[in-house]
Amino acid sequence: TRIARYAPALSCFVTVTEALAREQAAKADGDLRDGKYHGPLHGIPYALKDLFDAKGLPATWGAEPYRTRVAEDDAVITRRLRKAGAVLLGKATLGALAYGDRWFGGITKNPWNPLEGASGSSAGSAAATAAGLCSFAIGTETMGSIVSPTARCGVVGLKPSYGRVARTGAMALCWSLDKAGPICRSVEDTALVLAAINGADKGDAASFDHGFAYDGRVASAAEIRIGYDPAWFAGEDAHQLDSRVLEHLRGMGFVLKEVSLPKQPYPVLLSALEVEASAAFEELTLSNRDDLLSWQEPAAWPNTFRTAHFHSAVEYVQLDRFRRQVMDMVARVYEEVDVIVCPSFAGDMLIISNFTGYPSLTLPVGMTLRETHPLTGEPGSKLGKEKAVPHAITLWGNLFREDQLLGVGRLLEEIVRFTVNRPALTEHKQTT
Repeated sequence: TRIARYAPALSCFVTVTEALAREQAAKADGDLRDGKYHGPLHGIPYALKDLFDAKGLPATWGAEPYRTRVAEDDAVITRRLRKAGAVLLGKATLGALAYGDRWFGGITKNPWNPLEGASGSSAGSAAATAAGLCSFAIGTETMGSIVSPTARCGVVGLKPSYGRVARTGAMALCWSLDKAGPICRSVEDTALVLAAINGADKGDAASFDHGFAYDGRVASAAEIRIGYDPAWFAGEDAHQLDSRVLEHLRGMGFVLKEVSLPKQPYPVLLSALEVEASAAFEELTLSNRDDLLSWQEPAAWPNTFRTAHFHSAVEYVQLDRFRRQVMDMVARVYEEVDVIVCPSFAGDMLIISNFTGYPSLTLPVGMTLRETHPLTGEPGSKLGKEKAVPHAITLWGNLFREDQLLGVGRLLEEIVRFTVNRPALTEHKQTT
């Protein structure tokens, strides 16, 4: 009922699987009656980002050239969630080919401010979760596609360590960067979902089995070292809610240690992403079917895919060598600290963590007045209209130590009490 009422305005579902959801819900009820309990996700409704396959359902990747594509099999994540008893409500929108919040059906909106986009590319997953149209959703991140929309929409996004969750049956954008993870309304919900989707699969050569355990507790605060760079929390672009997070962490007894990452041209690594994405969609470029994509501006995929063909092999090898140097640098930093706290888009941490495979947890910490971000494709950087919207911060963790991120994140969540800002579900229409 909520999807029917709100999803069209938010443009956050590509496909709603009402009949399938009722069928799966009936089976979940029947299993409970028969004494078959599949775990904490049993009967919980969710949305799946529309770059994962679910047999017999459209899997459009949000892009015009693939809008009639139908999955021939289930993605590994789809199978694992079904085994866990979760109920699939539908396929959530994503920016075309995992970029931005514009897809072939329109632009996915931020439920807190429908005048702006939900950010991307896991736009529908974040918007649907924030609006109470599902209990959780699955998103993916190559370069900010979990961090950005969850920050924009005021929900919690867990970007797992690279390789922790098998991507078999998912659209490939960048094989050495793509990661799949949960988007939820609370920190501990992400732990329940990650436990269900964790693990390797033979169809994904970059995945491997690494145990995941989270029992709701965090090690003694005195034992968790949290790193931060004062420069990230200073200057005219700094936000008081970010500084308040530092105060909260100190008040909880955590050991805060100043860190400083070497000054390096980290953004040059993005060229490697462009080259891999161009290789993944080479057929689209060579066949000129990239003309079918509605977004055709200089920053859009068609232009990026084509210009990537002019990167030299020598340049790409040098980028790969630099990437290894960054990996070594980050490993040394995490010998000194367990978690890094940083505004979500400060200090090149988004680039660094993605190119090195480290996990992150993004969570809302308060509300702020902000000029409305333009919908994708509109000119200018602001629309000039201020509105109260969520403000988030990101915790960046050590490899395969999502448990530490979750423990610290849960304690922070309890203090900031962001849930008081959420309207009751029955009042959501007034909010939007």
